[in-house]
Amino acid sequence: MVADATRIAVLSCCALVAAAGEADGLSLWRDGTQAKRALVEYVESVTREGASDYIPPSERIAVFDFDGTLFCETDPTYFDWLLFERRVLDDPTYKASERLRSAAVAARCHGKIQGLSYEREALMAEAYRGMTLEWFDSFLRGFMEEPHAGFSNMKRGDAFYRPMVEVVKYLEGKGFCVYVCSGSDRQILRAVVPRAIDLPPNRMIGSDSAVVAEAQGGRDGLDFTYGPRDRLVFAGALQVKNLQMNKVTAIKREIGMKPVLSFGNSFSDASMANYVLQDNPRRAIAFMILCDDLEREYGNMAKADKLLKACGPNGWIPVSMRDDWTTIYGDNVKKIARTKTTGGRGE
Repeated sequence: MVADATRIAVLSCCALVAAAGEADGLSLWRDGTQAKRALVEYVESVTREGASDYIPPSERIAVFDFDGTLFCETDPTYFDWLLFERRVLDDPTYKASERLRSAAVAARCHGKIQGLSYEREALMAEAYRGMTLEWFDSFLRGFMEEPHAGFSNMKRGDAFYRPMVEVVKYLEGKGFCVYVCSGSDRQILRAVVPRAIDLPPNRMIGSDSAVVAEAQGGRDGLDFTYGPRDRLVFAGALQVKNLQMNKVTAIKREIGMKPVLSFGNSFSDASMANYVLQDNPRRAIAFMILCDDLEREYGNMAKADKLLKACGPNGWIPVSMRDDWTTIYGDNVKKIARTKTTGGRGE
C-alpha cells in the first residue's frame, strides 16, 4: 500500500511538472533551470499590464541568431559551406574555377576550411554568379531534402533545435515580434526557416550577395532600368557578412528599433547581445547557447567553456544544450558516431 501510494505521488508530481511545461509552451526545457526561469519570469513581467517592467507589444522586439542558436551548426561543417561544396563539386550544370574547386576539395576531403574571413565568404558568393534567385531556391531546397549526414531520421533542412522552436512560438504567443539575424545568406534563411518557424521573409536579416538584373551587364543600378522580361540573378559578389558589429548595423537599419531580447551562441553574436542590453529604455535580456552536448550533438567543450566564462561579466544568461533541454532534434533522431567531430563556426 505504501509503495503504491508513493508511486501514485511520484506520477502525480511528474504530471504536474509536465503540465507546467505544456502551460508555458516550453515543454522541452527542463524545469528549474536558470535559463528557463529567467526567460519565463522576464516574459511574464514585461507582458503584464500595470507592471513596472511592462513593454507595449509594438516594442517587444526579439532577435535570434540562426546557426547554432536555432539550427544545427557543427556537423560536419557549416550549412552554407556544405551547399557551396555541393555547387562546386557535384552540380553538373556548373563548371567551377580552379580556385573554387581547390577550396571545396580542401574542405570536403581534408577538413580544411578557411576561418571567418571576407575571402571565404567571397568564394561562396562567387559560386552562384549568374544563378537566378528561383534557380538558387530550387537548388537549395533539393539540398535540404537530402538525409542529414550526421544524424539518423533527419533531413538536412529539418535540423532545428526543437526547444528553440518552442521559444520562438512562446514569444510570439506573448506578443513579441521575432527576427532572425544571422551570418547565413538571407536567401538561405528565407528558404530554411519557414520549415519549422512561421516567420515572413522580411524578418530574415542575413548576409547579402549582390543581386542584379540578368541584362544589366555590369552597369550601375542608376544607369539601368529593369525591363518587363528581366530576371534577377546573383552578381557573384559579397555585399556584407552579417556578423559581429554588422549585426548591430543591420538591426538599426532594418528594424529601426532596439530589441529587448536576444538569443545567440557565440562571440560573433556578442555585439548583438551587448547592443540589446546597453542603455535600453526597456528592460532587456540576452541569452547565449552553449554547445556543450557531446552525446546528442557535435559539441565543442572548449568553445562552450569560453563562452560560459564570458556570460557573467557581460550579463548574458547561459543556456546549456546538455542540461537545459530534454531533447534537441526529437527522440527519434540519433547522432551518428564519427571518428572525429568538428567544432562550430560561431555564426
